[in-house]
Amino acid sequence: MKKLFAEFFGTFWLVFGGCGSAIFAAGIPDLGIGFAGVSLAFGLTVVTMAYAVGHISGGHFNPAVSFGLWAGGRFSIKDLAPYILAQCIGAIAAAGVLYFIWTGKAENIIDATKAGAFATNGYGDFSPEKYSIESAFFAEFILTMFFIIIIMGATDKLANGKFAGLAIGLGLTLIHLISIPITNTSVNPARSLSQAVITQGEPLAQVWLFWLAPIAGAVFGGFIYRTLLEKKD
Repeated sequence: MKKLFAEFFGTFWLVFGGCGSAIFAAGIPDLGIGFAGVSLAFGLTVVTMAYAVGHISGGHFNPAVSFGLWAGGRFSIKDLAPYILAQCIGAIAAAGVLYFIWTGKAENIIDATKAGAFATNGYGDFSPEKYSIESAFFAEFILTMFFIIIIMGATDKLANGKFAGLAIGLGLTLIHLISIPITNTSVNPARSLSQAVITQGEPLAQVWLFWLAPIAGAVFGGFIYRTLLEKKD
């Protein structure tokens, strides 16, 4: 249960900090933090929680990461469902708190017909820069694949584990710097689901891609590291 609570709180913080920065701070007139600030915010959530609770649960905070570590031989399949459930509950709880805060300003409404509404992910007309479904899928697949390679490499028994959380957080920052204009960046099915559940409409109808592409990319990344990169005893 401690592992599941760690995943709940870690994923809650990722969504609250990352999506919260996009919702509240990215678009403030003249003083907004912009894409770079949101990218850094997502990275910081992972860095802080990796050191806070990573030693308890492994610090996945992302269903795709759990799948990728399973494919890489670092995680038991029997723990997949409980971890993913805890991650999704944590993400949705964070989205609910963000919505509660958001509605504290009278003029704030969620327009589910606009790209990126309430920090949702999307493709086509719901991509920030109108990228196609093929572009969105390929970006999410490749970026999650490399994210898993970074995670497995940084946490390898031969690596300097003291800096693993920093490497992983900076990796996630870079991923967001690349892909916010393409999909508003997912690489995390729980993060995508949580915002789409609140927003409803087309963002929720498109959330399937942000489960399929990241998980497929993560599994491929885990397999690549395990078979081609990992140094065997």
